[in-house]
Amino acid sequence: MIDPSAIRERFAAVGRGLNERTRRLFAAVEARTAGYGGIAASSRATGIARSSIGRGLKDLNDPASLSGEVRRPGSGRPALTETDATLLEDLRQLLEPATKGDPMRPLRWVSKSHAKLAAALCAMGHQVSKSTIPKLLGSLQYRRQVNRKTLESSRNPDRDAQFEHINTAVIAMQAAGKPVIAIDTKKKEPIGPYKNAGSDYRPKGCPDQVKVHDFVDAELGKVVPYGVYDIAANAGCVSPRVGPRPARGQALASTTIRRNSRSTRSAAGWT
Repeated sequence: MIDPSAIRERFAAVGRGLNERTRRLFAAVEARTAGYGGIAASSRATGIARSSIGRGLKDLNDPASLSGEVRRPGSGRPALTETDATLLEDLRQLLEPATKGDPMRPLRWVSKSHAKLAAALCAMGHQVSKSTIPKLLGSLQYRRQVNRKTLESSRNPDRDAQFEHINTAVIAMQAAGKPVIAIDTKKKEPIGPYKNAGSDYRPKGCPDQVKVHDFVDAELGKVVPYGVYDIAANAGCVSPRVGPRPARGQALASTTIRRNSRSTRSAAGWT
């Protein structure tokens, strides 16, 4: 008796790396090995049509036919770019950076999904589906990319020298018994039940309830945490500034150092 589950398990192990020809050859080998009823069992286990398995058996009997392309020349549907000469150019116009934010354009920069690109092309008279858009974008050398912070030229030629100078000064100050503090400022955060990235353990089916929109609460406002940290003593403090309009960086940093000087000095042993 033929065991289809064994055939199915072997096919699942190698199926992703097979092309159209090797798939039917695999099914044909399984059918020949199984003997009587092998074609039906192989078809049920792999999902390959019996006619395709039959062609695979013919290929096994004639190994010379296995050379060359997987499909015969001329087989398959012609590419859309061959039957629609203006398709790529119209798609390029939709993706052109100069069209961003222009209300007179048929597509805005915030709507560059595959479905909306396909809908915009169809409105221009093209017959294209959203599943074809990724192939067309690839032919135009377009890739989905995230923003990159490069406008301020982070590759400063003096970057290493700056940090080496800071490190040398820190070592010298610590050797002299003087405090070296690091002041850090985190970004503004709205106060309240807002969504944050990440996850936490909760009872099943009971996630934390947060607001749908990130509009700032007029009463609670925002919080800006400023921290002062002594590197050698491993001591520091955090001073959160809360309100609808938190103070600016330099003013709040000075206030943080002044307000927490006593506790920080005592913990760090400053003189």
